[in-house]
Amino acid sequence: MTQAQALCGAPHQNLIDTLQEAVWLVDAQTLCIVAVNNAATRLLGHPPASVLGRAVDSLASTPEDALFWMDAAEGQRDSLHTDTMMRHVEGQMLWVSRRISHLPNGEGPGYWMVSMRDLSALRRHDEEREALLAELRAALESTADGILVTDLAGRIRNFNQRFATLWGIPDDLLAARNDDAVQTWMRRSVADAPGYTARLSTLMDAPLLQSSDDLRLIDGRVLERVSLPQWCRGRPIGRVFSFRDLSEKLAAHQRIEELSHTDLLTGLPNRRALIERIEYAQAFARHEGAGFAVLNVDVDRFKQINETLGHAYGDRVLKEVSLRLGQAMRQVDTVARLSSDEFAVLVHQADARSAEASARRVQEVMSSPFGFDMLSFTVTCSIGVALFPGDGANAEELLASAERAMHWVKESGRCGFRFHLPRKDVDLLARMRLDHAMRQALNDQQFRLHYQPQLDLHSGEVIGAEALIRWRDPLRGDISPGEFIPVAEESGFIIAIGNWVLHQAVQQAARWRAMGWNLPVAVNVSALQFQQPQFLDTVAQVLRDAQLPPALLELELTESILLRDAQDALQRLQALAELGVTMSIDDFGTGYSSLSYLKQFPIQRLKIDRSFVRGLPGDASDAGIVTAIVHMGRALTLKVIAEGVETESQRAFLQHCGCHEFQGFLHAPALDPHAFEQRLRSNGKPNIRLLRSQA
Repeated sequence: MTQAQALCGAPHQNLIDTLQEAVWLVDAQTLCIVAVNNAATRLLGHPPASVLGRAVDSLASTPEDALFWMDAAEGQRDSLHTDTMMRHVEGQMLWVSRRISHLPNGEGPGYWMVSMRDLSALRRHDEEREALLAELRAALESTADGILVTDLAGRIRNFNQRFATLWGIPDDLLAARNDDAVQTWMRRSVADAPGYTARLSTLMDAPLLQSSDDLRLIDGRVLERVSLPQWCRGRPIGRVFSFRDLSEKLAAHQRIEELSHTDLLTGLPNRRALIERIEYAQAFARHEGAGFAVLNVDVDRFKQINETLGHAYGDRVLKEVSLRLGQAMRQVDTVARLSSDEFAVLVHQADARSAEASARRVQEVMSSPFGFDMLSFTVTCSIGVALFPGDGANAEELLASAERAMHWVKESGRCGFRFHLPRKDVDLLARMRLDHAMRQALNDQQFRLHYQPQLDLHSGEVIGAEALIRWRDPLRGDISPGEFIPVAEESGFIIAIGNWVLHQAVQQAARWRAMGWNLPVAVNVSALQFQQPQFLDTVAQVLRDAQLPPALLELELTESILLRDAQDALQRLQALAELGVTMSIDDFGTGYSSLSYLKQFPIQRLKIDRSFVRGLPGDASDAGIVTAIVHMGRALTLKVIAEGVETESQRAFLQHCGCHEFQGFLHAPALDPHAFEQRLRSNGKPNIRLLRSQA
């Protein structure tokens, strides 16, 4: 730059130094920089000495700048104002707002003033805002909910694609930014348009209100709508709506609810659903003053169907039963499945007569043969009937009453119906208490064994003893075996009691043997105890523990044990016979015995039940039965013993007809071990022979 040029720019130096913007002053004739202020030096980093006198186009950073200065040299431009980029002395590019203006100077060409304002901070802010908006847009689009943002006047400010998809809004409608059209579309899509409009107006009139509700659309879908106020600087500026499709969730919940109330096999209502319907029937009955009935229908011997035909056929039977029960009932009544083979029927507005008619219809539809794949068989059912309100104040009590009545039918032979009898509840409660006391008695060692002598009818010698359980309760006194043994058999506790009796009796026989008395001891075995897989091992272990010869143990079995599963019973009896124990049939004549089974089973004795001995000798029927049993036993080479002998005439008759042995009050009742031993010693030195092993 010449000295003249520098002097030309000097008057303006003070002027541009006062400006906050970065300024270059360019000579319009030479296009060289003649002045630069401090702000320009700070902005671009060029020291004044390196800039002054330099052609301005040498500092042009963009094609736009180069083009402008080419035009300016030819006098074809007058100004330029754009956002552009300038290069810092260190090489990096800076965003600036650049304005180039012509300053006239009298008759001369004048100057070009280049003013620059740093946009870097503003650009960073814009970029950060754009990044934030991009993140917000990505977040809006990634959510599974439809999002709609409005201002306080209800004008749409933002939304995501999920919102448009949920509501099925056409793209052209959204692109037109016609808020009224979009709101009209939404209103027409809702099943309850007036209600939707009213709730929306309430929301828009209360900027601070938060809400959540469900909208049912005309296409059947259900949308959950959640609305929250949008805040800015502590004041509401709009409202954010989120929409979620609940249709699948509600359908799944409905399906779960249906499954929780429905039996999967038959499609009938299950116990839970039946209880709800009974509760509804109760409310109706109380309001109308009418009663209703509950029938418990249990398929007889269904276990045998499963075991014989298989579970697939069993399921087919249950489905057929459910269909037949539905045919027997009115449409207003309810048929439900409670468990495997147990059904229930709710008969509305029914008294005893109509309940009985319903039970008979069930029996009628069940009487037709069942036929599957060339198989034809009969299925019967046992029915218990309970009436509201007499047999129960709520659903559970009614179902329990009907079930108890059904079990009474089962105990009476099945294939019938019976009404619940309230007095039986007292018996059931007493049985529950007795069962509990019985279990406690075993733990507290309240049981004990008494022994009744068994004698040879001809010689009068004691040949054995039968172990009989006794129970003295501290509060109730002596409790008869006839009272607690049936309860133990029903509850299954008879197994524990039977094992205790077996152990105690064998131990006592071992003690007598140590005293020099080889006295066989007879122990009663229940059907449930005999059927246990470990029964044989238990007997063998008890004998080993006591070191008692097996021949001194006799097991008394009932006829039902032998006939329930003859083949399995034969295998067990043979195993016991190989062990060396004696076996007899107890209460012979009270059940049904097959002579072929008696020939196969390794039985040593038959015991005549006391019910046949009681009428001897005067009752001709009892006399004939006893004589026949004795002759049968002798024909099969079995010993025969009679129990319950109380008179000399009974003993004489038994001896005359050929009976081998007897026991009963005529000689002695059941005695505790000490009294039993005293009775033997009272007759002098006891003469006990092991007669049974010689039979």
